[in-house]
Amino acid sequence: MSSEPPPAASPAAAAADELAADLAAAAAVSKKQQKKDARKAEKAEKAAQRQQQQQQPAADAEDPFAAHYGDVPVEEIQSKAVSGRSWTEVGALDAAAAGRPVLVRGTAHAIRPVSKKMAFVVLRQSMSTVQCVLVASADAGVSTQMVRFATALSKESIVDIEGVVSLPKEPLKATTQQVEIQVRKIYCINRAIPTLPINLEDAARSDAEFEKAEQAGEKLVRVGQDTRLNYRAIDLRTPANQAIFRVECQVEHKFREFLLSKDFVGIHTPKLIAGSSEGGAAVFKLTYNGQPACLAQSPQLYKQMAICGGYGRVFEVGPVFRAENSNTHRHLCEFTGLDAEMEIKEHYFEVCDIIDGLFVSIFKHLTENCKKELEAINRQYPFEPLKYLEKTLKLPYEEGIQMLKEAGTEIEPMGDLNTEAEKKLGRLVREKYDTDFFILYRYPLAVRPFYTMPCYDNPAYSNSFDVFIRGEEIISGAQRIHTPELLAKRASECGIDVSTISAYIESFSYGAPPHGGFGVGLERVVMLFCALNNIRKTSLFPRDPNRLVP
Repeated sequence: MSSEPPPAASPAAAAADELAADLAAAAAVSKKQQKKDARKAEKAEKAAQRQQQQQQPAADAEDPFAAHYGDVPVEEIQSKAVSGRSWTEVGALDAAAAGRPVLVRGTAHAIRPVSKKMAFVVLRQSMSTVQCVLVASADAGVSTQMVRFATALSKESIVDIEGVVSLPKEPLKATTQQVEIQVRKIYCINRAIPTLPINLEDAARSDAEFEKAEQAGEKLVRVGQDTRLNYRAIDLRTPANQAIFRVECQVEHKFREFLLSKDFVGIHTPKLIAGSSEGGAAVFKLTYNGQPACLAQSPQLYKQMAICGGYGRVFEVGPVFRAENSNTHRHLCEFTGLDAEMEIKEHYFEVCDIIDGLFVSIFKHLTENCKKELEAINRQYPFEPLKYLEKTLKLPYEEGIQMLKEAGTEIEPMGDLNTEAEKKLGRLVREKYDTDFFILYRYPLAVRPFYTMPCYDNPAYSNSFDVFIRGEEIISGAQRIHTPELLAKRASECGIDVSTISAYIESFSYGAPPHGGFGVGLERVVMLFCALNNIRKTSLFPRDPNRLVP
C-alpha cells in the first residue's frame, strides 16, 4: 500500500461539488418550508372556518334580541307557508289604533339615525306613510345592534315591521298618518341597491320648490321627463304619480258604470284588422299569417257591426294604435280608448246627451271621491279646478269660427281647427259661458272620417261633434252612415280600398238602424282634468314615436 496521499481535486471540480451540495441543501430547506407553510395555511383556514361558524352564535350571545331583526332568506318568502298573521294597511293607521300591536309591510321611504340607541324609519305603502321609532331598550326587545341594522337599510328596500301604535306628542309633518309605530321587530324582505338611478325625493318636487331653492342659492336635482320614463318603476312611486293612475282608474270605472246604467253592453273588438278603420295612412302595418294587416286605429267598424247585430247600445275600453309621427304634448302612438255606439231614434244629439250626463257624473265623482288624490297631484302640479255646467254647452261649429274671427283669428270656414285655434276658442268660451267643458258640433264633412253622416240641409257639413276640456279636444263623435251605398261611396272618396272593409259595408245591407257614437282617449281626459302639461304623465308606460321601452 502506498503511503502517498491521493491527488488533490481540480479547482473547477471542487466548485461544482460545492454548488451541488448547496442546491441539495436549499432543496431540502425549500421542501421543509413548503410543508411548514402548507401546514400554517391549513391551520389558518380551519381557524377562519371555526371563527365563521362561531361568529353568529357569538353575536347571538352578545345580542339576546338578534331574532327580532335581520334579512329574511329568499326561501322563507317562496310561498313556503301561510302563517295566519294579521296585516295592517298603513293607510288604516289612525288614533283609534293607539296601543294596538300591528304588523305592516312597506318601503323604507326615509331613514334617520338619531343616536346609537335611536332611529326613525318612515315606511311607505302606496300613498300612505307612517313614522316608525326604534329605541334601544331591553323592555322593548330592541338592541343597539337592531338600531344599527335599521339605519343600514337602503332606501326603497321592502321591510316588515312589528310594533305598537302610539300617538306622537306633536303633529307629524313628514308623514300622512298622524300616529307612530314603536318598533319591536324589523325584517328586510328585499334590499334595494344602495344608489338608485333617480332619487324619489327629487322626482316628487314641484316647480315652486325648485324656485324657492334657487332663490335661497340652493341647487336641487331636476329629474327630466326622459329620465323619469327610463326609470318608470321608480318614478311611479311619487305621490303625484300614485294619485294620477288612481284617478285614471276612477274615470274608467265611472265610464263603465254610467253606460251600464244606461243599458249599454260592454264588448271587445279585434285589434288585428285587414284595413284602416279611420282612413289615412297612420296605421301600424304587419303580416298576419301571410296576409297584410294592421293594428286597429279604433274599434269603430266593429262597434257599428255590433249595432247591426242588434245590441242597441255598446261600449268598449281597449287599446288604440295610431302610427302618427306626432311628437306633441298630447299625442301617443298607443292609448286607451273609451268608445261607445248607440242606436238613435231621431237626432244625433241623443249621443251628445249621453256624453253630457256621462262626463258631468265623472267630474262630480272625481271631485267628491278623489280629494286625497287630487290634492297629491296639486302639490306637485298645481291646477285650477275644472269649470263645467250642469247642462253641457253645445256650440255650433260656425259660431265657434265666428267667435275666433271676432277675436282676431282667421280660420278657413271649411277647414279644421288647429291646436292654437282650439286653445283660443277654449279661452273665449270660458270667458263668455264660464265653462271649460263644451261640445262643438256640425263640423265640415271634409275634415271628418268617411263613415260620418252628412247634414240633411247642407252636405258640406256633417252630423258630427268634438268635445273639449280646457281648450283641447278629448272626444270625437258623430251620427254614422247606415246605408251601404253611401258608405261605400264615402270610403272611396276618402281613399280607402273598399275591398278591405267589405264585411263592414255588407253588414249594413242586412238592415241597420240609424246610430251614432263617440271615442275618447282616457289618458287625455285625465291630463286635461288635472291640467297636466304632457300626456306622458297620464300614460303608465307611454308609447310615442320615439319610445318603445320600458
